[in-house]
Amino acid sequence: MLRGASILCVEDEEDLRTDICEELEAAGYQVDEAKDGQQALEALRERRFDLVLCDITMPRMSGLELLRRVRQEPALGDLPFVFLTALAGREDIIAGKEAGVDDYLTKPIDFDLMLITIAARLDQVARIKGHTPSPDPASEQGVRAALLGADEALNRIAVGVFLLDGDRKVLFRNRRAEDLVKEADGISLSRESLLRGETPQQTQALRDIIDGAIARLSDGQRQGSEAVALRRSSGKRPLVAIACPLGKGPPKGAEPVVGVFVSDPEWRSSDAAQVVAQLYGLSPAETRLALALVRGLRVDEIAEEFGLSRNTVSYTLKNLFRKTETDRQADLISLFIASPVALGPV
Repeated sequence: MLRGASILCVEDEEDLRTDICEELEAAGYQVDEAKDGQQALEALRERRFDLVLCDITMPRMSGLELLRRVRQEPALGDLPFVFLTALAGREDIIAGKEAGVDDYLTKPIDFDLMLITIAARLDQVARIKGHTPSPDPASEQGVRAALLGADEALNRIAVGVFLLDGDRKVLFRNRRAEDLVKEADGISLSRESLLRGETPQQTQALRDIIDGAIARLSDGQRQGSEAVALRRSSGKRPLVAIACPLGKGPPKGAEPVVGVFVSDPEWRSSDAAQVVAQLYGLSPAETRLALALVRGLRVDEIAEEFGLSRNTVSYTLKNLFRKTETDRQADLISLFIASPVALGPV
């Protein structure tokens, strides 16, 4: 038995509710009461409980309706739910199972059976989660801080990140992904939050790699990815979209199961260039030359644009090769476009 666990008792019969709460408190549980489903829903949204013990037939909101509402809320979706009922018919049990109930106790209540059922259910949840039901507030604060940090980190990379559920709907996108959607040049988002290309064929190709990632996850595979080039009406080089499975098991509910990572070969981050310049001790002139090469300019075009002689440009280029330990323009350019990190404010 996990003493100290928090239980919400939902029962419209006051005398029975009092008796149940007294038995639970005597067994070492922390107990809150609610007289109907609506009151219970408000309590569940205000604080965290480890288990709900709930009557089915109640005014304002029935136990079945309460359970359906609870299962629709991400923060409450896995909350253990035990029904108290005088309705032990087959159809009633099926309705409860369809709504997601974990167990049944039949009225009149056998309190010994009730305590055994609750203890077994809490023990099962603790084994699955690998910790006791009562959370450590400091730990929860750390998790929230980590999630905020991860969100900010994703917003600082130059690759568009889309997280999708099992129905291919986009649940999250970072700022670079937002920019790509706004540009609508090669990739966009439908009203149903589905990714699409510029043509039906491109949309289907994108859907195929997403479906492939979902299928691998359903088969228990977390490795592997597929890519597709998304042509753009602007004439710029195609976007590159890569889909890979996320998570630990088959898709269920509104959770991200596929990551789609979209890179734009035309996009340049000045912050990334500054990082490379700092790493290799490049001068401003050398950095400008490298960025001009990234833009695809030839040595003579760079000389004309900057008002320099070709000899000066060639001399600067030799210094670039020496400092970056490269010997070809292609290798030099790759240093400035390979890093996805934009370290400045975003």
